[in-house]
Amino acid sequence: MLNTIRLLVQCQNKQYVLEQIRCASQVLPQLSAEKYNVKRKDFATVQSSDVNFFKTILGNERVLTDDNDVTPFNIDWIKNCRGQSKVVLKPKSTQEVSQILSYCNEKKLAVCPQGGNTGLVGGSVPVFDEVVLNLMLMNNIVSLDEISGALICEAGCVLENVDNYVRERNLIMPLDLGAKGTCQVGGNVSTNAGGLRLLRYGNLHGSILGVEAVKADGIIIDCLKTLKKDNTGYHLKHLFIGSEGTLGVVTKVAIHCPVLPKAVTVGFFGVENFENILQLYKSAKSSLGEILSAFEMADRDAISSTVKNLNLPNPISDYPFYVLVETHGSDEGHDGEKLNRFLSKEMESGLILDGTVTSEPGKMQTIWNLRENIAGAGLRHGYVFKYDVSLPQKHYYELVPKIKQRLGDKAIVVCGYGHIGDGNIHINVTVPEYTREVAGLLEPYVFEEVSALQGSISAEHGVGFRKPHYIHYSKDRSALQLMHQLKTLMDPNGILNPYKVLPEEC
Repeated sequence: MLNTIRLLVQCQNKQYVLEQIRCASQVLPQLSAEKYNVKRKDFATVQSSDVNFFKTILGNERVLTDDNDVTPFNIDWIKNCRGQSKVVLKPKSTQEVSQILSYCNEKKLAVCPQGGNTGLVGGSVPVFDEVVLNLMLMNNIVSLDEISGALICEAGCVLENVDNYVRERNLIMPLDLGAKGTCQVGGNVSTNAGGLRLLRYGNLHGSILGVEAVKADGIIIDCLKTLKKDNTGYHLKHLFIGSEGTLGVVTKVAIHCPVLPKAVTVGFFGVENFENILQLYKSAKSSLGEILSAFEMADRDAISSTVKNLNLPNPISDYPFYVLVETHGSDEGHDGEKLNRFLSKEMESGLILDGTVTSEPGKMQTIWNLRENIAGAGLRHGYVFKYDVSLPQKHYYELVPKIKQRLGDKAIVVCGYGHIGDGNIHINVTVPEYTREVAGLLEPYVFEEVSALQGSISAEHGVGFRKPHYIHYSKDRSALQLMHQLKTLMDPNGILNPYKVLPEEC
């Protein structure tokens, strides 16, 4: 018999959980330049005359120069990277962004575009003294066509706020992330974020109808069409999607929002081994078909981390692996029956050891909290090396036991979790503290293993600051040369997000 959920989450407010994680340690991380031995490029340094110019555009309140005010913008949320910026700018319009970039390009001042700063590869914080261009005040929803589902919003809109807005109008954002209460749409587009429901709604770049972006020289590129079909010339919007602010700063986004599902059901169940998870996924695609929106997995250590460190309840017993299945459809009775039938069948087959199914919003959130908070839970007890890679599904989990064996007692926890449907696994390695010894055991070993299995070293979090010198494991020399040529063409002075994405030589 299927169990019903007996426990409610003790902390359903994800923003509170995130803030709890952020405040877990007040110790400042080591400067990125020192930690990773990076040499500063030949950019100008910010002078008082530059600050005064920025104030003529933004006013005093939107130009931050006090160390206490600037410090939070220098540090990524997992406290791995720390920059040395002396000034943070908060524009409210595309025109202000244009003026700022035009000036910085002329003066050769490096710029670090920044959204919600929820990334895991250091792409949204400075390395040295780059000017931080934070878009949080560009947070207006411009328009929504409720017939076509075409939404236009500014880059600083928080994903969850936009999702709530369109839900009130019977639509849904195609992207859903654990960090949706903090991350911003511009950052999502700039990193081509993947998310939890890619299985149903596809890659983000497929949902983007158009973008507005500002080049390094301040020129505004208007590709903000809302048409589903616009086959005129080059698809310029794709230059900015996933370029992580190195080719231009995304200021507005047009995105297609699907119809809000009338019925949502979540199943959570325990599985004996990873081979059974693959069989279960194959069965789910066949049994659930078009209503399958998410198929997530997590091993015992990943779920135990959220249960213990964040005091979240697990609605079923302890198992080696867990699978979370979500369906989106139009008929609750029909969809629930299909999911219950699927689970009953696979419990009889032995692929599922125990499980629960629910359509109650609070209980569904209880289950999703376990999955969505894995990324932050490990931060409570040490330093976490985080790897976001994609692999052929038959090799999906192979790297986790290899890393455990390689590190031995040097690691507190090595766990794997992620999106089975698109082959994206997240591997967290928790150690007491960062050491070059452990870093040397992990890198480039992890990326060599991924490359040998024909995978990608970055599945959905981008390359950022942490991975440029490993990008050759996923991109060949000809592709890297073309990327360098595009960068030179669009940002000849190299002021946009330097030290990120591209290696120095290829």
